Amino acid sequence: MLIDSHVNLHAPQFEADREDVIARAREAGVGLMVTICDKVSSFEAVHAVAMAHPDIWCTVGAHPHDAKEDPGLAADVLCELASRPKVVGIGETGLDFHYDLSPRDIQAQVFRAHIEAARRTGLPLVVHTREADEVMGQILEDEHARAPFKLLMHCYTSGAELARRTAALGAWFSVSGIATFKAAEEVRAVIRDMPAQRIILETDCPYLAPVPMRGRRNEPAFLPHILAKLAEIRGWTLDEAEARTEEAFFALFDRVPRP
Repeated sequence: MLIDSHVNLHAPQFEADREDVIARAREAGVGLMVTICDKVSSFEAVHAVAMAHPDIWCTVGAHPHDAKEDPGLAADVLCELASRPKVVGIGETGLDFHYDLSPRDIQAQVFRAHIEAARRTGLPLVVHTREADEVMGQILEDEHARAPFKLLMHCYTSGAELARRTAALGAWFSVSGIATFKAAEEVRAVIRDMPAQRIILETDCPYLAPVPMRGRRNEPAFLPHILAKLAEIRGWTLDEAEARTEEAFFALFDRVPRP
């Protein structure tokens, strides 16, 4: 089964044809999707998508860009929303020092609240990190030392050293369409060294459409292109890559029942 672990189906880019996008994903062999919450004020819309479809699940959280929306966000709030049906992850959350759309101290504060919610609920933490390798590594190591939690380094494009540090904490990694980009050899080099049993797939649609769809709105139906690139990078057959990523997904998102 192909599984898209990170879609943004509530995004306005899908407003006109969301049901068609979902139908095309199924036709392309995508059997499950996790639609991601970018801010708490979007949660109801995200959750409604998941509730309307038997093969779609969701998360609750606040992207670092939107941490400023609720700088005092408490783990209690996240845990309460995570108790809803079909919520299977906390996030996406993390640090983004490239755009700095929220103050860095607020990003870190809100990130730690998500970590606490992941601990309490037992749900995996979906981590976004960009140009924040050292701070990200330190926060994750410090918090993991206090009490462990499951984490996913989503759409991983950061450095090899952060990958090594988070792999040592038992992190999973998701591979996106960036792996297909001509200029992304450094990303492919990190993918070659990721723990084989902890790699999953994502599109991050509507963003980051893979080659040969680059430049278009991304859709979960494009996931087979990412699978093919992962198989090529790792030296796996397509069947092996599909089986490995499926097993890794269910090991991480263990609240999602196998069909």
